[in-house]
Amino acid sequence: MEFHQGQLYHIYNRGNNKQRIFYSKENYTFFLRKMRDHLLKKAQILAYCLITNHFHWLAYINKTRKNMSRSLNKDIGILLRSYTQAINKRYLRTGSLFRQNTKAIELSNRSYARTCFHYIHQNPLRANLVNKMSE
Repeated sequence: MEFHQGQLYHIYNRGNNKQRIFYSKENYTFFLRKMRDHLLKKAQILAYCLITNHFHWLAYINKTRKNMSRSLNKDIGILLRSYTQAINKRYLRTGSLFRQNTKAIELSNRSYARTCFHYIHQNPLRANLVNKMSE
């Protein structure tokens, strides 16, 4: 993935073979802490959604220093690998938890960015995990 400063991105990944990546409420909380620790210095998360087998982030890449793109890629990798290691240890499993390649789409069109924002927030409703948007 290549990230450009001052740009908006839809970043997402799912469980390997569409398997679960979150098994309990504590897993969601742990993942959110990892997001805070690894992403928030380089990106503002404008919207996110954590679903049992995938996640979405709408991220604005901060205007910071050179090589930030490489650094953000590294931080995303560290986040996902360390989360996978914790889940593997906790649930006595082995192997990859996430698909190999995290996807990132640059949202240069405001209309598409707005659509993506709504899509991310409506995802739990569409997956029948909640009954109404306020949940």
